[in-house]
Amino acid sequence: MKIIFGFLGFAFFTLQYQLWLGEDSVRTLNMLELEVEAQRANNEGLEQRNRLVEIEVLDLKNGLEAVEERARSELGMIEKGETFYLLVPTQK
Repeated sequence: MKIIFGFLGFAFFTLQYQLWLGEDSVRTLNMLELEVEAQRANNEGLEQRNRLVEIEVLDLKNGLEAVEERARSELGMIEKGETFYLLVPTQK
């Protein structure tokens, strides 16, 4: 009888070890859930960025106003008949 109880005790502790500390344990599951949540947050940020880029691409494809605005802000271009003023702050 002692041998059976010993074997059952050993099996119980072995299964408990695998459940809490083994390769496919509860601890591993919790760590994976944290990683998944972090990746979801990262994906949400990337999806928002992709939506903004998609809107910008559609705007650049469909309208000349966006192209003109971009040329003015990034390239410093001006149209014929316009006067360009550069305001330089004074140094103190």
